[in-house]
This record gives sequence, C-alpha cells and structure tokens, in this order.
Amino acid sequence: MAWTRSPWVYRATLLLLCAAYLQGGLVKAFDFDGAIAEMTHFGLAPAAPLAAAVIVLELGASALILSGRLRWLGALLLAAFTLGATFLALRFWEMPQPQRFGAANAFFEHLGLVGGFILVAWLDRKERTHG
Repeated sequence: MAWTRSPWVYRATLLLLCAAYLQGGLVKAFDFDGAIAEMTHFGLAPAAPLAAAVIVLELGASALILSGRLRWLGALLLAAFTLGATFLALRFWEMPQPQRFGAANAFFEHLGLVGGFILVAWLDRKERTHG
C-alpha cells in the first residue's frame, strides 16, 4: 500500500493526532475565564497561571509535532499531559453508573492517544538517529 508511505498521509495523521489539543488550546485561549473555571473545577490552583500553561502546552507541543522541529519533545509533552489529565479528569472507578461507562471509554481512548504520542516520539528519534 503505497499511500501509507506518503508524506501527505503522515502529515495528515499528525494533524489528526493533534486536533483535540489545537482545538482545546484555542478554545481556552479565546475563553480564558472558561479555562480558569475548568482548572478550578478540577481543584487546580493557582487556576489562571495553570490555565495559561495548559494553553501554551497544547498549542506549543502541537506546533512542535506539526513543524517537525523537536517533534519527539512535543509528542512526549502531550503524552505526559494527556496521561496526567486522564487520571485527574476520568476517574471512572470512582463514578456511579451510567457516568462510569462513558468515563471508562474516554479513559482508555486517552491511553490510546498517549500510546500514539509515544510512538510518534519513538519514530522521530529513530529517524533522526538512523537517518
């Protein structure tokens, strides 16, 4: 399947992987009060600086991945962020049904994103060291 080796497909795949973080970062940037409320909802303080840091992380790490500059670093940053946010926000084991079902699905979907980002980092480092 030649299309799987297309640079266009690779770039489009990276964009799809980063889509939620680009969308999330932009939404938070344009509704900063909402971003602060989200931090407060999860008990994170100080909320405003943390909201700003999340915006920078989501948009900056996505930019690293999409530009190819330090792609491995951007991918590892989003993997770590996603893993932490998943354990913070999707504690399905503490939820009653029917919330537990949806949260468990989202939890494991987010673990898939973490795996995808780790794979991007690994492939990027492999390509850079082996040529």
